[in-house]
Amino acid sequence: MTAARPTSIRIVLVDDHAIVRTGLRLLLERDARFTVVAEAGTIAEAIEAAVNHHPDVVVLDLDLGHESGLDCVPELRRAAPEARVLVLTGIRDTAVHHQAVRLGAAGLLEKERAPELLLLAIERVHAGESWLDRATTATLLAEYAGGRTAKAPDPDQARIASLSDRERQVVDLVMKGLRNKEIAQRLFISEATVRHHLTSIFEKLDVPDRLALTIYAFKHSLTHSDA
Repeated sequence: MTAARPTSIRIVLVDDHAIVRTGLRLLLERDARFTVVAEAGTIAEAIEAAVNHHPDVVVLDLDLGHESGLDCVPELRRAAPEARVLVLTGIRDTAVHHQAVRLGAAGLLEKERAPELLLLAIERVHAGESWLDRATTATLLAEYAGGRTAKAPDPDQARIASLSDRERQVVDLVMKGLRNKEIAQRLFISEATVRHHLTSIFEKLDVPDRLALTIYAFKHSLTHSDA
């Protein structure tokens, strides 16, 4: 394997299907930001990999054949306290998703999502952010606000609350009519990074394009004074 660059994000892949792990490795290692340091197909192998390879992010499937990835989350947190766990799953049961987050997963992405969202999700959880879908975010906010009997928060407020400070800055500049190159210059970032932010913003706010984002932002008075 090619030696990892000093700034690459070290990843352990946990999935009971070898062909899936191979596909994920090929996807990730085309990008110099990521290095797959180990693969695992069982909980025992995942824990061993976490202890021996000190990953930054563990990409974990919840369906590990005869084992549940849910059982793996707290064990991974103990085995590699510095690692962030990103669940990548084909299971659509929202109760299972919520349980994964309660057990310590930093993010959750369904397997049907676009490949570029996996790259973005890994980058975000490694940076200390969470990556959750809108339904999971809304449910967890309701629980933290006062338990299961509390009134669920407004869905739009949950979406807006999921934006990072940098994403709010990008939204503000889009509202002002700036294009990607101008936004990159204003925020001292690359155009590629601007595109990554926009992909995340579109996903979180459930809007298809810049025009819909602008309409949504004006409707909900999204501004950021630091932009």
